[in-house]
Amino acid sequence: MQSLISNMKKFFIITNEHKDMNLAMTNAISDYIIAKGGTCMHYVSTKSGWRERNLRRFQPSDIDAECIIVLGGDGTLVRAARDMASIGIPLIGVNLGTLGYLCELERSTVYDAIDRLFEDRYELETRMLIKGSSQKDGSGKATFALNDIVIHRTGLPQIVNLIVSVNGEYLANYSADGIIISTPTGSTGYSMSAGGPIVDPKADLMLITPINPHSALAKSIVVGSDAVIDVTLAKRRQEEDEEAEVSFDGDRFVHMKVGDNIRIQKADAHAKILKLNQLSFLQILRKKMQEFH
Repeated sequence: MQSLISNMKKFFIITNEHKDMNLAMTNAISDYIIAKGGTCMHYVSTKSGWRERNLRRFQPSDIDAECIIVLGGDGTLVRAARDMASIGIPLIGVNLGTLGYLCELERSTVYDAIDRLFEDRYELETRMLIKGSSQKDGSGKATFALNDIVIHRTGLPQIVNLIVSVNGEYLANYSADGIIISTPTGSTGYSMSAGGPIVDPKADLMLITPINPHSALAKSIVVGSDAVIDVTLAKRRQEEDEEAEVSFDGDRFVHMKVGDNIRIQKADAHAKILKLNQLSFLQILRKKMQEFH
């Protein structure tokens, strides 16, 4: 395998504190890297963001590393890849959870993987990101997502009406629990659970998948990566008191009221994921499906 970084020795670990109790695995990996002559810093992932062990907040630009090792599961790796996309440092995930499609490593393979990273025997894979921006304030401020952006009902247990347009052209009015706009990477996540197709993560497209639609004809739709998708919350009754929320990779919520619109499109930045094995997407998919059953 060819690498893009020579003599990789500077590492950074992001840990899900609920998956690595007392940071036992984190400290063991850090000690191993330092014993091999490398450097390693480690931070903890929390629901409210990232923090150092001494609770000091930090920015991605603070990171001085050639590789980010993410300990947790696919969710932790997704958030890390999204939040670190701006600095361009590649990541590799260690699965400490259950079923995972994105994390390549397990507890038993992590030390061999570090040896290979030191020897620069890896490949680099880029993953598409999407961004969503609220149109109501005109600021155009966008939030990234690696897996998906989900517009879903909130408050009372009732469906919402969502008007979807693509490239300025009306597509459909979905009466549903919500709608998922997914990347290829996210096709094995919430979109799959809602009936959407599984696609190769290296594909260049977006998926529009309704959640529990009130129509048997409402199916997942595939659009090109250059599409601009607008989703507007429409009223269902005279009071116009319907509400919805927008989530980005399962967090970073934005509130929507009737008439509000969110615009979703491909982001300029990419997530960079390191690969060590030669398994194809279909081989990984078969393996994970066998583990699940």
